[in-house]
Amino acid sequence: MPDIQIKREHALGLAGARKVAFQWAEMAEEKFDMECTYEEGKTEDLVSFTRSGVNGELRVTKDCFELDARLGFLLGAFKDRIEAEIVKNLDTLLAAKPPATRKVARKKA
Repeated sequence: MPDIQIKREHALGLAGARKVAFQWAEMAEEKFDMECTYEEGKTEDLVSFTRSGVNGELRVTKDCFELDARLGFLLGAFKDRIEAEIVKNLDTLLAAKPPATRKVARKKA
């Protein structure tokens, strides 16, 4: 069972949600030293992320973001702080207009 579960509904459509998800993945790679992989699907995309002590997925649909993360033993002690930071970053990205850049490694489903 994931240690952190976050769900955010939106009205961006899949194309707009993709832009936000790419931006989130880029931020996770730069700010938190995560390794992110983006898999594009027809109706749902998946951002997989990992680093020492944490791994998870961000599912992206036309109307929802769902993040599930599993924390290792050491990071589990900081769960509330980590969850608050993820919520803050995701909510900030959803409130802003996403840029059109794409640097994250992508896989076609």
